[in-house]
Amino acid sequence: MKRIITVFALVATLGLTAWTLVNNKKVVEEKVYKPNPDQPVGVRTAVAGLRSLSQANEFLGSFSPNREIEIRPQAGGQIVSLPVEEGQTIGAGRLVAKLDDEQIRYQIEALQVTLEGYQNDLKRFEVLVKGDATPAINLERTELSIRSTQAQLKQLQKQLANTTVTTPFAGIVTEKMVEKGSVVSVGAPIAKVTDISTLKLVVQVPEKAINQFRIGQSLPILTEVYPDARFMGRVSMIAAQGDAAHNYPVEITVQNSGKNPLRAGMYGSIANTRSVKGQTLAVPRQAIVGSEKQPQIYVIEAGKAVLKSVGIGATTNEYYEITRGLKAGDQVVTSGQINLQNGTPVIAQ
Repeated sequence: MKRIITVFALVATLGLTAWTLVNNKKVVEEKVYKPNPDQPVGVRTAVAGLRSLSQANEFLGSFSPNREIEIRPQAGGQIVSLPVEEGQTIGAGRLVAKLDDEQIRYQIEALQVTLEGYQNDLKRFEVLVKGDATPAINLERTELSIRSTQAQLKQLQKQLANTTVTTPFAGIVTEKMVEKGSVVSVGAPIAKVTDISTLKLVVQVPEKAINQFRIGQSLPILTEVYPDARFMGRVSMIAAQGDAAHNYPVEITVQNSGKNPLRAGMYGSIANTRSVKGQTLAVPRQAIVGSEKQPQIYVIEAGKAVLKSVGIGATTNEYYEITRGLKAGDQVVTSGQINLQNGTPVIAQ
């Protein structure tokens, strides 16, 4: 008897719980806002029309020197002359540093004496060999000694030339690393020379704009330091490979100006205006919903928003070219799409 009462009590409890849950669900559903499907939604619209699409892209970069090199000697020794100072303008082939060459000159002088002796021996052996007074091998050995000494002289003369350090091109001494009297080793930097007779403006161009540039193209360049001056540059390099963000370095060579001198490290910018298309059907960018792979547009037809799939082509910062799915004069929704479904009544605001 107790078991039966327990079972009935459990069933009653479960039934009461189920009834309570169902009743609460009904109460919650009554409180949830349900939009009226016949109530028009306010949206903003624009008219699809023909327009000439063009876009001006501005690219900012910084100037780098045409050439820059650290002057490094090919010989080691003590610097006995250093006739350069930082900031000095220096021509090509001008002396930067002279290293002590006294020991090399002594070696050259000794070899020259040795060579002279071998040459005198050669003359004597030539006479003796003709008279069969000495074996011909002595003549051959002397000739080989002369050739060996001449090779040693060439090596020492090269070493002597390496003690004179000159500039490979004209420029400005932007850094001096040593002083007169310093002892330097082979390859140690002595000074840095920078050539800014021409400069290179390097800008990072995104993938979608890289086809606007071509080698040899002339472009106007603006600078922050001379806002009223305009420089002309020429595209000298377009990178074959971009970075991880799909940006490609483009190098524009600019001739420096005596009136408005530029310096390496200054900012410069180029504005490249391109015509994307002639007269073509276009809509504002805000009209596109979905993705670029599956673009869609809400079109107002008979007071309702009709969702249509479209094809897009060229693009600017403001407009998309429409290649299919629309016609000129169609009214498209540009704001309020989040509240729309296919067939939702709308009212243009």
